[in-house]
Amino acid sequence: MVCTKSVAVALVAVLLACTGTRTGNPNETGRDGPEPPDGVDLVRSSLARERRPQVTSGDRMQLALDNQAFAFALFGEAAAEEGNFFFSPYSISLAMAMTFAGAEADTERQIADALHFGLPEPELHAAFNATDLDLASRSEPIEVEGEEHDGLRLSILNAAFTRKDLSLEEVFLDVLALHYDAGMYTLDFGANAEGARANINDWAAEQTQGRIEQLLPEGAITERVALVLTNAVHFEANWAIPFDPAETVDGVFHTPAADVQVAMMHQTIQGQYAAGDGYQALALEYVPTSVKMLVILPEAGRLAEIEAALDAEFLADVRARLSTHLLIMTVPRFSYASQLELKAALSALGMPDAFMESVADFSGVTTELPLHISDVYHQSFIAVDEHGTEAAAASAAVLPGRGVPPRADVVLDRPFVFLIYDEPTEQILFLGRVADPS
Repeated sequence: MVCTKSVAVALVAVLLACTGTRTGNPNETGRDGPEPPDGVDLVRSSLARERRPQVTSGDRMQLALDNQAFAFALFGEAAAEEGNFFFSPYSISLAMAMTFAGAEADTERQIADALHFGLPEPELHAAFNATDLDLASRSEPIEVEGEEHDGLRLSILNAAFTRKDLSLEEVFLDVLALHYDAGMYTLDFGANAEGARANINDWAAEQTQGRIEQLLPEGAITERVALVLTNAVHFEANWAIPFDPAETVDGVFHTPAADVQVAMMHQTIQGQYAAGDGYQALALEYVPTSVKMLVILPEAGRLAEIEAALDAEFLADVRARLSTHLLIMTVPRFSYASQLELKAALSALGMPDAFMESVADFSGVTTELPLHISDVYHQSFIAVDEHGTEAAAASAAVLPGRGVPPRADVVLDRPFVFLIYDEPTEQILFLGRVADPS
């Protein structure tokens, strides 16, 4: 039996609100792509997804570094308040890249600046496609001691919803199909805005195994909405070396407000550990081991200082310091959800025009109506506990280094930062803070 250790899901939706009334003819319904729900048509380019995008290793690394820069910039902007915080920077970057495909002029430039998109647009979309296909391979079965087992479950899906009577630019539809495997589901925003909201929320719930049920809050969809772009990430994985539930006991966690009693997991393994100015760090491996959770534990009273220092250079330095230690770990079980509305944060990061009705330019999406973004909604959920698979535990036997490694005691009994990243692509899938695991 496979016991899943960690579940993390995230989804972002981008709403493009319109003004005026529609003229012209809508696109014909495409024949490719998934079957839409009953009563919903699918508008899609006739082009199939490019399954072997021609992307250089330099472009892949550029996208990874750019996405890391955005991840830490958004963390600094949106995680200012104390408390638990969690989001998927990769999900947001991916959804905004689809939006970027329809932006023009200053709006296009500002989105590139805010999201740290350094690649020219054709190369950017191809690099996202290649990265997405690479990440999808993490979900393939793996062999452990001659037996096949499930690897982690990583699902990354894109969808777009448009009003029934809106004609879309063919170039925009081509980019969505070629690089994001997305078409346009048509909904009647004008006659049944709440019904359209329910349809989109149902899609989100289905793609995230029920973890995200109300992505769009009441009132988010009105008759003025022209387009909703969405991305869903569902992540489920096992520790390479599971914690023993019999070793879990209650312990004290020092939250910013008060001490609380929480379930503390305990484990002693040979693993990756680092210490730097003001922090300890450890890298916990999943199955497959190319995906890791990096935990950064600031010294007491230095959480804000360490969070302010977070950037791609800091991450690279922490990872470079990691070495094999005998880890005596105390880790809290935790589970929580985060909800974000990112209009203010993204505007502050450099893309205010996209949210301004008078100046936004999304003529690459459609020339029938002026569009702007009304808001960007993001919800996420994470749960961490002891469980893993027996096969994964057995595979850990081959991991010890030579000789007797130094000892490191790590007690996560105060607020800490963590990120889940994919080592081959260097993508940060999730980034968060645990301030109160209770």
